[in-house]
Amino acid sequence: MKYKATGIVLKGSPLKESDRLLAVLTPEYGLIWAVAPGAKKHKSRLRGRTELFVVNEFLLVKGRSLDKIIQADTIYTYPGLSQDVGKLASAQYLAELSLYLAVDEQPQQELYELLNEHLRRVEQLKPKQNVYPYIAQGVFHLLAIAGIVPQVYNCCRTQKPIAPNLENSQWLIGFSFENGGIVNLAPPSENEPQTLIPVVDRKINGMELAIMQQLNSHNLPPIPAVTATGFSVDRAWINIEKILRDYTKYHLNKTIRSANLVDSLYLVDF
Repeated sequence: MKYKATGIVLKGSPLKESDRLLAVLTPEYGLIWAVAPGAKKHKSRLRGRTELFVVNEFLLVKGRSLDKIIQADTIYTYPGLSQDVGKLASAQYLAELSLYLAVDEQPQQELYELLNEHLRRVEQLKPKQNVYPYIAQGVFHLLAIAGIVPQVYNCCRTQKPIAPNLENSQWLIGFSFENGGIVNLAPPSENEPQTLIPVVDRKINGMELAIMQQLNSHNLPPIPAVTATGFSVDRAWINIEKILRDYTKYHLNKTIRSANLVDSLYLVDF
């Protein structure tokens, strides 16, 4: 049975002597694993069309375990990603997470559109621009549509709102992977239930919390105005991305290998 699908190539690997195995994210059918026959041959029409982040209109044949691509017509590419290794690594990071979140044989319109939107944002970054804000918001948005986004407004223990303190750079709250978000570190008062304080995996300051509480917005959130010294904007974004990365690993039991490449390229030391 032949069928058509629009999709973006998220992953490709060699298969046999001249074929490639592709993971393709489509809005209509979710994640498709398909063979591109002869795609490794220099003269193959599928060669350039089966590279990472190429969006094609595919014609496929349904198979027992793997479908087969018999035609691919390119409708969009991201040339700016391949011209900058930092952008390419950042795009691979988001693609790797999308691959973990995608579901086979179910429509994935929102995931497909969201990934493409964040790839466009990464592609448009200026040279030497900090990529961590764009990765962090991309991860947050992807986790949101998967239904596992962390709670960043209310304490996981008390369910009471926590407002960021931007007047004291030493002010800290906890972040618990197991409980799914932020935790007030203060012990319960006499009038509150004496519940156990969740295991705290990381601690974040007021600027980091203020940024995290705005990550669900469409565009990159503005940096909050602070009244105290000691806050570092770049370090805040790096810490936020690392928290979301570790939180994702905890809940999906998957390591985003591309993240280590991003760290090495931007000389980030945790």
